[in-house]
Amino acid sequence: MPVMAAPGAAATASQLLCWRSLRVVPFLRCAQRTFASQTSGELKVTQILKEKFPQAATIKVTDISGGCGSMYEIHIESEEFKDKRILQQHQMVNKALKEEIKEMHGLRIFTSVPKH
Repeated sequence: MPVMAAPGAAATASQLLCWRSLRVVPFLRCAQRTFASQTSGELKVTQILKEKFPQAATIKVTDISGGCGSMYEIHIESEEFKDKRILQQHQMVNKALKEEIKEMHGLRIFTSVPKH
């Protein structure tokens, strides 16, 4: 995530652009993150996907916004995607996360069917 400054000001290491709100905020607000545990947003999205895709072999949700919760990368491997085009698979994920997407800046979706 690039370090950015307010217009007309010099960039400092303590500032980071939080994409969700599109404003400069203190670095620790967005980037406070340990990779050993999931953020509350990651846990929430994961739980919703587990409920909507009970046959999923794998669900991985990663907050790629630096901890702000404004952008996620989602990997889902599920039998429920069998015989569906990629577009249809992604539409299923979008529908499952309809309310959460309203609060997001962006979403990367990767879907697949388990190989036996």
